[in-house]
Amino acid sequence: MPSPQVGAAVCEAIRTQVARLGLCIGDEPSWAAVQLSEKTDPFSKESSLIATWRGSARYGTATFFADGRVFAEYQVLQPHPRLAGQFVEAVQVWGTPDALRGDVVLMEMPA
Repeated sequence: MPSPQVGAAVCEAIRTQVARLGLCIGDEPSWAAVQLSEKTDPFSKESSLIATWRGSARYGTATFFADGRVFAEYQVLQPHPRLAGQFVEAVQVWGTPDALRGDVVLMEMPA
């Protein structure tokens, strides 16, 4: 199980990716609101810990792999502030807890 500090670092990295877009999702996600479960990869047989946020305005997951890497995705669900016709569906962060990078998931605005 990741430490509360690692969980908080992932949450902060998600909020940082959103802020880089010029958007805000408040204090979401919160590590205190996460639900944890284990999942075994059918090929490698390695276990990963899955953190899930649901029940608030947005949904998200973070996968903590056995080798220390993490991949997280969290919904933003807001229009892009600079790209007309684009909608920020989510942000993603990945890497190791001390070196998380991120990206944005864009979609065309529905007609």
